Amino acid sequence: MSVRFWGTRGSIPVSGPQFSRYGGNTICVEIRCGDEVLIFDAGSGIPPAGLAMKAEGVNQVDLFFSHCHYDHIIGLPYFKPLYNHECAVKIWSGHLAGTMTTREIVCEFMRPPWFPVDPKICRAHLAYGDFRAGDVLEPRRNVTVRTGNLNHPGGAIGYRVEWGGRSVAMITDTEHEPGTLDPEVLKLIENADLFIYDCCYTDEEMEIFKGFGHSTWQQAIRLARAANVKEIAFIHHAPWRTDAELEEIDRLAAAEFPHAFSARDGQVLEYVASDG
Repeated sequence: MSVRFWGTRGSIPVSGPQFSRYGGNTICVEIRCGDEVLIFDAGSGIPPAGLAMKAEGVNQVDLFFSHCHYDHIIGLPYFKPLYNHECAVKIWSGHLAGTMTTREIVCEFMRPPWFPVDPKICRAHLAYGDFRAGDVLEPRRNVTVRTGNLNHPGGAIGYRVEWGGRSVAMITDTEHEPGTLDPEVLKLIENADLFIYDCCYTDEEMEIFKGFGHSTWQQAIRLARAANVKEIAFIHHAPWRTDAELEEIDRLAAAEFPHAFSARDGQVLEYVASDG
């Protein structure tokens, strides 16, 4: 089982020398379960993911939206597999269950005047999956994806991927209530090998950004301790957060939880299957 971070930035993409180490692409995380490819969110990190898939000959992928705010979908129209007739792409969502289907979400933002063309231009075998928070999905053989509601304006979905006795939880975007641990998040991350968490802010900044729908690296550690998590990857870095500031967060976090770090664009983590 492997995890590759194609985009780890929050809100908007950024560039410049002060962001060169951790990267500036918005959220896109690839999780591979053997030969099966799952991608979570389609931020500006998904175009390079698509190019890498093409070079490797990957022609089947499941893409899961946490939600459809701009920074999490902006890269979708530039995802090369969508235009390859040899590829099969299934797009999943559950944050607007009962309000909009996944197909409607994609057709709504990928059309004039927001985009030059609509999804009819796509040549891939395109399918859509709709679910409700709490559903357990089996997108591929022996791959289990558990889902849960997150606390974010307009709604968002947290995911837990299980395969080969390993588990990775993808939790973005969510806001915590000070002094409490979200039971939905705790359920998704319990005993996880890797806990990927929205750490846009610090505890000191939360009062300023109350209601924005994001959390902190300190809260990630509190959750991880309570849920017996093995490793934490901080994502959704604030767009103004420089490499130097993220390095300082890493230093402070390591003193409290040795296996905690700020994820960076291009980083790959490997987990050997523990069963079968």
